[in-house]
Amino acid sequence: MTAYGEGEFAATLDAQWSVGSRLHGGYLLAVLGRAAGESVAGGGHPHVTAVSGTFVEPPEPGPAAARVETLRVGRTVAQVRAALVQEGRLRVEAHITLGLLDEADPWWSAHEPVRLPPEQDCFLMPVDPPGATLSVPLMGVIEERLDPEHLAFAAGAPSGRGVMASWQRLADGSDWDPLSLLVALDPVPPVSFDLGLSGWVPTIQLSAYLRRLPAPGPVRVRLAATDIAGERMDEVAHVWDDKGRLVAQATQLAAVRLPDRR
Repeated sequence: MTAYGEGEFAATLDAQWSVGSRLHGGYLLAVLGRAAGESVAGGGHPHVTAVSGTFVEPPEPGPAAARVETLRVGRTVAQVRAALVQEGRLRVEAHITLGLLDEADPWWSAHEPVRLPPEQDCFLMPVDPPGATLSVPLMGVIEERLDPEHLAFAAGAPSGRGVMASWQRLADGSDWDPLSLLVALDPVPPVSFDLGLSGWVPTIQLSAYLRRLPAPGPVRVRLAATDIAGERMDEVAHVWDDKGRLVAQATQLAAVRLPDRR
């Protein structure tokens, strides 16, 4: 990412971070989060701590511009508005809060880490899933191992519980950080698959909180749906680090095609 003016950054959107032909939503928010951090660099607010993103139009891999407007820089938080623009068109807009995260354990938490089999006993999601009509280049940069109990959809027998859980690592061996956790908060496949709803599930809006710096090692991710109606679905994601601490959470609204029940 290259700065070319106050609050203006040139970015190259990488096709590796795609699902089919569409760039991954968490990746796009991470691009804007990086621009936000660069824009307020040196102010003591190095980490993205909250994001509320609206996906206006899917961008294409290649050149784009990230534009950041600083709303306020305070003692403990900085707040900005960021826009991803391509070919003169607004593609993604986000309000981003930055601050300083640490590795401290929670003072109190109501969420225990999701229970998963050992990593080696979980299914490694491939770039080219068997029987799928599209490839998932994202699986070349994210090593995701899905709980075998949540694979029944692949055999045409979804459980109907509306839950997916997995281990995730960055494929290049890097440790997770607040920006890369935005990718983990938008996992693939969508939870709609466990409800027998196949097909594309584009994100309309995603709000995320980054709670603390993750410990080195894999993260555990739980994705669940609460309610589906009107061709809209929510997905709630929680991410725990290798020490079992909640490090990030998100809620998104996505579009989904519902079968005719008549």
